[in-house]
Amino acid sequence: MEPLLIPVAPPASAVAVPRQASHDYELIAMWLHGRPETTRRAYQRHIGRFLAQTRKPLSHVTVGDVQAFADSLAHLAPRSRNQGLSAVKSLLTYGQKIGYLTFNVGVVVKLEKVSNDLAQRILPEDAVQRMLHTEKSPRNRAILRLFYGGGLRVSELVRLKWRDLQERDGGGQVAVFGKGGKTRHVLLSDAAWGELVKLRSGGQPDAPVFRSRRGGGHLNPSAAWRIVRKAAARAGVDGDVSPHWLRHAHASHALERGAPVALVRDTLGHSSVSTTNGYLHARPNDSSARYLAV
Repeated sequence: MEPLLIPVAPPASAVAVPRQASHDYELIAMWLHGRPETTRRAYQRHIGRFLAQTRKPLSHVTVGDVQAFADSLAHLAPRSRNQGLSAVKSLLTYGQKIGYLTFNVGVVVKLEKVSNDLAQRILPEDAVQRMLHTEKSPRNRAILRLFYGGGLRVSELVRLKWRDLQERDGGGQVAVFGKGGKTRHVLLSDAAWGELVKLRSGGQPDAPVFRSRRGGGHLNPSAAWRIVRKAAARAGVDGDVSPHWLRHAHASHALERGAPVALVRDTLGHSSVSTTNGYLHARPNDSSARYLAV
């Protein structure tokens, strides 16, 4: 069971803090404000563990406390360890930036270098096609096709409303509200558009494109994950396949088929072309190793 965020009251002898935040949990709420729901939940889990371990106000946290927290994550995968430590470092940095903390003790604790395993998370085209063809639910197949064909993140897909979709030249496009509050417009294939239109059945403009079968509101991100994992299992795809694997596949397959790097960057909403270039390095089309007589 995940540890809960338990408010830690500052000691009576503590110096009065600036008005921006009067206690640790007001600071945490400010730090989380405006972040995507999935990010907020993940950060709350990490900070909850950190506070449960230190049992002291943030103003009394030491470098040793942050290092001890990093050591407590040793049982996790390297990326998961870095995610937990990054959350703590980000909170401490924010606290110092607004004047709540005098020192940022997290700045001297470094993240570990993690090997680039992107190539292991890029599905072959035939695997993606098997996932699509073995999915019997029209709604779920439309979800899979939009993850792959549109390159959407799970947070972007689940909050789509019908007003975000627009018919265009026999097909359609979708307005995607992405990271950093940026909106991009993604053209959809005729097949993807056709599957989406069939789901509408008179839905109002502000109605969710993908409804939860329990509450009727927007589909929960965890439900979208389950849809992808079950589709991968049916198709015989190994690995802990997630929605983001289909986004990776979109980028890699588009580049392999000759799509310009800048176009893929804009479609996926990458902040930098260097991020998109990472897919070229993960799945190169040539290598000097092929020129050797071995």
